[in-house]
Amino acid sequence: MVNQSKGLRILSHLTLIFGVVISIGPLLFALIAASNPVTGFANGAPVWFGDQLWVNFSAAWERGDFGRQLFNSTVVSLVLVVGKCFLATMTAFSITYFKWPGKNIVFWVVLLTLMLPLEVRIIPSYDIAANVFGPLQFLADATGLTYLLNKILHTEVNLNLSLLDSYVGLTLPLMATVTGTFLFRQFYLTVPDALVDAAKLDGAGPLRFFLDILLPLSKVNIAALATISFIFGWNQYLWPLLITTDPNMKTAVIGLQAMIPGPDDLPLWNQAMAATLIVVTPPVAVVLLLQKWFVKGLISSEG
Repeated sequence: MVNQSKGLRILSHLTLIFGVVISIGPLLFALIAASNPVTGFANGAPVWFGDQLWVNFSAAWERGDFGRQLFNSTVVSLVLVVGKCFLATMTAFSITYFKWPGKNIVFWVVLLTLMLPLEVRIIPSYDIAANVFGPLQFLADATGLTYLLNKILHTEVNLNLSLLDSYVGLTLPLMATVTGTFLFRQFYLTVPDALVDAAKLDGAGPLRFFLDILLPLSKVNIAALATISFIFGWNQYLWPLLITTDPNMKTAVIGLQAMIPGPDDLPLWNQAMAATLIVVTPPVAVVLLLQKWFVKGLISSEG
């Protein structure tokens, strides 16, 4: 155990208190602003609580249609949680426990994709989401297969499947997770080989070993990745903005942006702040509920 001097302990606590203030300061400001009437902003931002909190919450909810948008954000976030956890665990399991040619090369290539965030590949991702079969159509046109099929079938062959304005389009391009794959691979490397040998002696196949041994040991890592994935999906702005034009498919973050007063709009900052609190409540609740598992999953080397 490291012995700390009194001065160092005081400095540590002051640093933590400063971090807490910085973290909750914006939320506290939003709460104060959301509790005041619009007239409270006449001389600048209010500095104390008002009595219009629930009035502003109700007005923001109706004006922003947050019922549907929160539902969409919840669906997107939960689908990403399930998809990312499934892909990460299965990919890491394959890389760690199976021998196949080029395994290490594939793993490092996967890690290199960390340098290609969604913003970098936004145009090709949108092209594929707009028409999933677009590459096949291009190959068919280039090889003359389309012309041949048109002559044989006497009809125009047009491969077209759009994922725009759909939950599949909102989630599928975001489902791969290099971070999750790396997290589970590093954890699987710490699992004793004796467990693998014991599973083989008991007649357990790879799938049974994965389901009965690895998954229970990985529960804290799954909780950590689930928390990250939920917040990641909830906070998505650019991708939903790009592929959704149907108002019924808008997410809560997109709806929040629409609540910000424009140059020619009424300065309803109280409702905008109330909407902010509505939108941030679900991810904050998830972090508070899973913070113990989240921290343990990131720093623990054991299940």
